[in-house]
Amino acid sequence: MKIAAYSVVPAEKPYFEQWSRDHQVELKLISAPLSSATLAEATGCVGVSVQQPASLGDAKFYQRFVQMGLKYIGVRSAGIDFVNLAECRQNGIKVTNVPAYSPRAIAEMGLTQALALLRKLGEYRSEMAQGKFSLNPQLVSNEIYNLTVGLIGLGHIGGETARLYRALGAKVIAYNRSHKVQYESVVEYTDFDSVIAQSDIISLHTPLTPATKGMIGEQELQKMKKNAILINMSRGGLVDTAALITALQHHQIAGAGLDTLANEAEFFRKDVPVNQLPADYRTLAAMPNVIITPHVAFYTTTAIKNMVNIGLDNIYQQEIK
Repeated sequence: MKIAAYSVVPAEKPYFEQWSRDHQVELKLISAPLSSATLAEATGCVGVSVQQPASLGDAKFYQRFVQMGLKYIGVRSAGIDFVNLAECRQNGIKVTNVPAYSPRAIAEMGLTQALALLRKLGEYRSEMAQGKFSLNPQLVSNEIYNLTVGLIGLGHIGGETARLYRALGAKVIAYNRSHKVQYESVVEYTDFDSVIAQSDIISLHTPLTPATKGMIGEQELQKMKKNAILINMSRGGLVDTAALITALQHHQIAGAGLDTLANEAEFFRKDVPVNQLPADYRTLAAMPNVIITPHVAFYTTTAIKNMVNIGLDNIYQQEIK
């Protein structure tokens, strides 16, 4: 058995190598993402392990995938929106993911960004760079236990996020398609509009689907509190970026913490000359009340190990059945 792993970064290599030794399975480690241009690297393999923001390809890609004898796409992350599931079903390709590699890692990053924005660290840094060290009345902060945190989506990551905020004394409300009894002690369930209108911090934890694409747009942003902070640790496409920029520029909301952007595949996981970065990214990154990280909320030793091991196990277990 041989498996090809794409988009492999140095921090993952020790875990890939250890898994290979433990299971006596040959791995081919490839730093480039999976695409039509790199698919040939998987010749002789039973499946591929992938973790990337960019789409895999068109219908011809999936047809060629099967013609090469490949049977599995093992996504080593929770999100699989870059995989065309309809084409996989049509071609008999089995797709797996890792729904819970370390929910705590993403929850902690969201909380970190929210607290930094709440205490206006970016604004202070901007003022200090200009030699301003006096107490600015515009930069008075609040404390987390006085606030309402609203979660949209209450899966593994949303649940961990709820626990963290509740432990700090915040009131936590949530909108989720189903009622999850295990989180009753830390959240109050409500509807989508109530989360949008009542929350001081709004944190997104829902998959990107046709139904959720652009779910935070101009109308939703206008309904938010003036002091609201938007946190997106999920998928960039959930937020209308142009509408968010307008809302921030017109002080309709107080700030945004973003680990993901709608157009991130153009530049995340790459080294790009600054003058070639997208205009919307540059606009957001220049705002002191915005924090952007390059889809790295998952990037902890615990998460990396689990993503590699569980992602490969998913392929291995199916192949040896």
